[in-house]
Amino acid sequence: MTTNMKVEEKRVQKTKMSGALMLIEALKAENVEVIFGYPGGAVLPIYDKLYDSGVFHVLTRHEQGAIHAAEGYARISGKPGVVIATSGPGATNIVTGLTDAMIDSIPLVVFTGQVATQVIGSDAFQEADVVGITMPITKHNYQVRDVNELPKIIKEAFHIATTGRPGPVLIDIPKDITVSEAEFDYEQEVKLPGYQPTTRPNHLQIRKLVEAVSQAKKPVILAGAGVLHANAAAELKQYAEQQNIPVIHTLLGLGGFPADHPLFLGMAGMHGTYTANMALYECDLLINIGARFDDRVTGNLKYFAPKATVAHIDIDPAEIGKNVPTHIPVVSDAKEALKELIHQEGKPGDTAAWHEQLNKWKREFPLMYKNDAATIKPQRLVELIYELTNGEAIVTTDVGQHQMWAAQYYKFKKPHRWVTSGGLGTMGFGLPAAIGAQLAEPKATVVSIVGDAGFQMTLQELSVIHELNLPIKIVIVNNQSLGMVRQWQEIFYEKRYSHSLIPNQPDFVKLAEAYNIKGVRAKTEEEAVRVLKEAFSTAAPVLLDFHVTADENVYPMVAPGKGLHEMVGVKL
Repeated sequence: MTTNMKVEEKRVQKTKMSGALMLIEALKAENVEVIFGYPGGAVLPIYDKLYDSGVFHVLTRHEQGAIHAAEGYARISGKPGVVIATSGPGATNIVTGLTDAMIDSIPLVVFTGQVATQVIGSDAFQEADVVGITMPITKHNYQVRDVNELPKIIKEAFHIATTGRPGPVLIDIPKDITVSEAEFDYEQEVKLPGYQPTTRPNHLQIRKLVEAVSQAKKPVILAGAGVLHANAAAELKQYAEQQNIPVIHTLLGLGGFPADHPLFLGMAGMHGTYTANMALYECDLLINIGARFDDRVTGNLKYFAPKATVAHIDIDPAEIGKNVPTHIPVVSDAKEALKELIHQEGKPGDTAAWHEQLNKWKREFPLMYKNDAATIKPQRLVELIYELTNGEAIVTTDVGQHQMWAAQYYKFKKPHRWVTSGGLGTMGFGLPAAIGAQLAEPKATVVSIVGDAGFQMTLQELSVIHELNLPIKIVIVNNQSLGMVRQWQEIFYEKRYSHSLIPNQPDFVKLAEAYNIKGVRAKTEEEAVRVLKEAFSTAAPVLLDFHVTADENVYPMVAPGKGLHEMVGVKL
């Protein structure tokens, strides 16, 4: 045997490895810093290779916790969240998180174990048709049938999850694939002829928009999460200031424009500000940047921006014109489109009267509530958290009244500080999402504002918070009910509170202590101030149980079927 042949043989031996080891090496090549997962029979070969891999793995206490934690990590870090779950129930337990990530455009790469290829389709133990189940709720999914294809599939998955409109990608791996061996080649380029997202705007459409701005007397920008995904907050601010155009945010867009900026009008939609919703109703030019015209934002489409020329900038062409007729479509990455608009240096229209009207609405119809220091008003609780964190904290939430109060009263000054479930509205999201957010930014102050009901859906993840000593401040807005359900039953169902009141709650302070986490309770504003100050002064996790006014409702509100101009609860 010649020397060259020996070298070649040695090289082949070095690169030949099992599918499980391929997965670990691919994650290292993708610079994955943390994996969230839960082991089981079908993924034991993968976990065996994880044992001494040096890759940081977080063992959550439920697969739903793992995928929500990965979502929180992705939202804050901008990197894809990575999840491993076993076959059957392990895979089906992540379905909610996949749907949540899909509708909110969160980049995830999820690996599920599967029964061996020779028994697929035989109803084997812990078998589920994961590809069939998850096809509608993933950006793309794979089932690996040849170990030689595994490196290529993993590389494609990371590419698809993080480019264009981000989203979750799932790879289903049969157990025999993880123990089969092949040569590991991760240097190959991704070639997907059918997937070529448009990232640069069409020049003609940009010119049309520049001209429309110069003619507009009542322009407004509606900025969604697409601004954040594109890291375009700085460009949005520069463009809005250059053209003197007011900015409104969707729920998921919060933080993309400074909330203390004079051009900011607040959040739009069902529980948006009066000024934001009236601006959308009265505007003559609406520039949508990275938002999908969700029904909670638009209200009754018949009355949405009825006088406006609509421009829509979105990287996903399927969203343009889907819900709202669009006059100026711009398929593009938000950052690239904004850079081009700034470069054009267009002439702003005559908008002095418009700004005068908007400022008048701001003064006359601010967000308001009637405070009572003898109790804790939930709105005041959020204001206190904002004041004590100087608006710098990362805030995660569950879904419901507390979510809306957090969106209304925590004034986000910079991007990537707001982690919430938007399109799916997933209870149980807030606590595990805080774990991912804290791991993404270990030095940040992370506050998880949750309801007493949603908290109980994933509270087992307190064990992870203690185990990793994550200094998360868990704020339970305890109104002893399914708050938003109760509010709707009060308003629309003649106060027939069918299974929405939960007077028999656990002792959350004792519960926290059972997980070796400090727990405190407060029932007045004075107590709230004291315990919050103490909590934020410690570098350890703390659970705070706030007994808030139980019958408080979220206002303003646009009732289902109504237009944005038909808000109720605008005045006390």
